[in-house]
Amino acid sequence: MQLSANFSLEELTRSEIALRKGLDNTPDAETIANLTELALALEKIRDLLGHPIHINSAYRGPKVNSAVGGSKNSAHMSGHAADFVCPAYGTPQDICHAIMDSTIDYDQLIYEYTSWVHVSFSPEMRHMALTIDSQGTRNGIA
Repeated sequence: MQLSANFSLEELTRSEIALRKGLDNTPDAETIANLTELALALEKIRDLLGHPIHINSAYRGPKVNSAVGGSKNSAHMSGHAADFVCPAYGTPQDICHAIMDSTIDYDQLIYEYTSWVHVSFSPEMRHMALTIDSQGTRNGIA
């Protein structure tokens, strides 16, 4: 099922952990609606960066979220968040700066130190920009 021009439901619900552990990662109708909004927001990021983005993780049902060690109130569980990279554009830090300097509205933007970008579009839209370093310390994006 295609949610937007470049993002499918399958892409936003795929989970290697779920496959390996035999966990169901099927979203309900409300979560699919949230994932559709997420896909449309990710289209804006893709347009900003001018290159396709690779989704590492988007929707994670509660059991999958627990299996990956996700936060107990993770926006991934409601279909509001995605972790991604865009090597053709640059580093995750470069991507974060591009998003911060754009007009794209977001709830959380997290530079997961040297690995990927986490972006959420939860209804709060707090414009939180953080770095989580190798020790798990949170601070602003430098």
